[in-house]
Amino acid sequence: MVAILAHARTVAVVGASPNPERTSHQIALWLMQNTPFEVFLVNPVATGDEIEGHGFYSSIEELPVVPDIVDVFRRSEHVPEVADAAIVAGSASLWLQLGVTNEAAAAKAIANGMAVIQDRCIKVEYVRLSEAIEARRQPT
Repeated sequence: MVAILAHARTVAVVGASPNPERTSHQIALWLMQNTPFEVFLVNPVATGDEIEGHGFYSSIEELPVVPDIVDVFRRSEHVPEVADAAIVAGSASLWLQLGVTNEAAAAKAIANGMAVIQDRCIKVEYVRLSEAIEARRQPT
């Protein structure tokens, strides 16, 4: 996890919500405010909305960059389609948030050269591992 978080520059938060009460909104906002990541919000029903001036994209394919990490806030049954999009985009890592797992999608992502984290919160892990992450982070 340290290597994934230390080397990433861009994160796509798939399933991010414009609703401040949703965990996906809170985590996306935290990533924007507390990490060096460039954060992209992906939710096809939220295009036109914003979080801290960041607009929503309807899909990973629409992003202007290849996200290093695809952070997934979708139900487990929707992970295969997100994993497929991340594979096609050339993302390095698939991160499934707390309560989200899909072994078949994870195996496919791994077979395509991606690192996969399942059932873990990116914020919790970033905070827990912050010293090690900063020690390994490459200057831009």
